[in-house]
Amino acid sequence: MTVSEIEHLITEISRDVHDPKVIEVLRTVPRDRFVRQEARCWAWKNQALAIGYGQTISQPVIVALMTEAAAIKSTDHVLEIGTGSGYQAAVAAMLAKTVTTVEVIDELRRKATKLLDELGIDNVQVKPAGTEIGAPNGESYDVILITAAVPEIPPPLFEQLTEGGRIVAPVGNRNEQELIVGTKLSTRFESRSLGRCLFVPLHGQHGFENRSS
Repeated sequence: MTVSEIEHLITEISRDVHDPKVIEVLRTVPRDRFVRQEARCWAWKNQALAIGYGQTISQPVIVALMTEAAAIKSTDHVLEIGTGSGYQAAVAAMLAKTVTTVEVIDELRRKATKLLDELGIDNVQVKPAGTEIGAPNGESYDVILITAAVPEIPPPLFEQLTEGGRIVAPVGNRNEQELIVGTKLSTRFESRSLGRCLFVPLHGQHGFENRSS
């Protein structure tokens, strides 16, 4: 990793993402710590990388787009569905009051917990995913980030969102999704697309297991 590699990536991200706070966080959080040792030479490239267990760490530009769209404030409580490497949680933690992130794969959860602790990121709680989607404590959140593909926004997450809260998620089928940002306005959910994307599918009842898509 060199300063020029980081700045080249930041220049690339800045074509699509314009919030200076988000840009600075992407520059600061050490993405190379969240990838496997053998992939660290690619850590500052704008590409997704395998992290094991059939999972990936998203492209930096996708992480930046999701973070910018979520409009995270310093008073916000954030819920992430799908911890993975812990990178998105670390990025969100730099902007939020707290982050709760849930992960179904035990080994990824343990690794992310250890790494976040090593980096001194102390406003993130990493928890096992329960049988029901969402946070195990049932609390409400200002922002929900879904980092795995879903066929639709899971209704239980809408219930966990505060009034005016935002959900960002890849919605579509197994092979292609639209990155959607939606805002809860009373009983309505206003959404818009940020463009096409490709995520690994969500595990569980709100994924694709019982669907033909």
